Amino acid sequence: MSSEGNQELSNFLGWVSIACWLVVYSPQILENYQLQSGEGLSLSFIVIWLIGDLCNLSGAVMANLIPTIVILGTYYSICDMILLVQIYYYRWKKTRRSARLLLSDESEDTAAYDETSTLLPGEGGAEVPARKSMSKDTLKFATALLFVFAVGVAAWAVDRYVHRDNPRSKPEEVIEWRSQVLGWISAALFLGARVPQIVKNLSTRCEGLSPFLFVYSISGNTTYFLSILAASLNFKHLATNAPWIAGSALTVFLDLFVLYQFFHYRQEDNKRAEALERDLSE
Repeated sequence: MSSEGNQELSNFLGWVSIACWLVVYSPQILENYQLQSGEGLSLSFIVIWLIGDLCNLSGAVMANLIPTIVILGTYYSICDMILLVQIYYYRWKKTRRSARLLLSDESEDTAAYDETSTLLPGEGGAEVPARKSMSKDTLKFATALLFVFAVGVAAWAVDRYVHRDNPRSKPEEVIEWRSQVLGWISAALFLGARVPQIVKNLSTRCEGLSPFLFVYSISGNTTYFLSILAASLNFKHLATNAPWIAGSALTVFLDLFVLYQFFHYRQEDNKRAEALERDLSE
């Protein structure tokens, strides 16, 4: 690829990235709704993520970066807030339910079980979760990802058709110190946000956490920084976008580690279930 880059390829990757990020939060929001709990997520993870997204958005606007970055930054911030609202709403809801149980002279043991059973089944009891097929999960992830990619390709094709006679000009990028500082802060926050989630997974064994959140995050971040590289490889462009390239590329590795945790604990649960089945059959 020449240093001038390929704007068409950048647009293509940008639309695929947008498609991934438009659905990235949906699986976790749905997971929280089904469990009526947001406790699978680390609160620090979401708060730091939100601060990072706000810094990212502010820096992108100041530097007049490509529209993909500005659109995604706005959308990320809104979705982070939705996850925070879910966490606190379901905590408030459980507190009210617990209070009603106590007022109606329900036993404390029943109330305690009601609080924890939705998130961590098997804790404090002898029940072992049923075996879950990892191959089915993998197929489900791959199928969903292909669908999202297809939506991104379709959006790119529509955008190309709409602007066929009047192609958009690339905005003039400026290396501005305030936007660079905000960009690097956001990159550091995105990396740091994963740490409390990884630590929380050690105790929750990824219960209540949707792996799709990280599958789509990896896909969205990968196509995101590739779209920036495809636009141009000249020094000014790379220097202006360096925080966003670094933040997206490095977060992919931590998200891969979270996926490893998910499949590792799933495999352990399956082994425990198999061992229990053998004991019961003997």
